[in-house]
Formats: sequence, C-alpha cells, structure tokens
Amino acid sequence: MRARILFTLFVAATVPATAYAQRGGGPTGPQPTSTPEPLKFRYMGPAAAGRIATVAGVPGDPNTYYLGSASGGVWKSTDGGQTFAPIFDDQPVAAIGSIAVADSDPNIVWVGTGEPWSSATAT
Repeated sequence: MRARILFTLFVAATVPATAYAQRGGGPTGPQPTSTPEPLKFRYMGPAAAGRIATVAGVPGDPNTYYLGSASGGVWKSTDGGQTFAPIFDDQPVAAIGSIAVADSDPNIVWVGTGEPWSSATAT
C-alpha cells in the first residue's frame, strides 16, 4: 500500500513539470529553413577503365570493391572508391562481364569474361 502511495505522489509531481517543460522549453516563432543542395551525378571509377559492366564488394569491408570493365579488365579499390588500381593487366582478355568475391576468402575473386548481353537482346 505504501509503495502505491509513493508511486502516485511521484507521478503527481513529475507530470506537471514535464508538461511545463514541453510547453516552454521549445523554440519560439518561425524556424529558419534551408533548402538542401540538389543531388549531382559524378563520374566514379578509374578513367582508363571505360564502361563499368559489373561491381563486387567484400562483405563486411565497406572500403574494398572490385570493378569489372567492359574493355579495361579488373580494378580494385581499398579506400571506398576514391582510387582504383588495375589488377588484371597481365591477362589476355580485357572485357569483364561478371565478377564475384569468394565468401570463404576475400582474396579470391572470380571474373567472367565477355559482355553480359548479346546482340539478340539489344534494342
């Protein structure tokens, strides 16, 4: 019974104080508004790679990405896409149509060569 009385007194004391703080504690008058800057497109990826056909990232590592280029091989970024380094230059094929990172080892990267579309499906 005593706990119930203490609880009732606690609620009676805190509710008016909370209501007063909510009424008088906030900003008054119109608030300044600002318009966010519009979104802008930007080129991303290595300039020498040409058209990027496929992308793969390393799960759990937001900074490592692999890009497969339609005419420039495979490129790797370890700084979240700020810079890229070619890692496929010594291979006889440049066109990369698909790329995947092994779940078991992020140092294993599979690439599929060639374009991912055919002239029969192109419009």
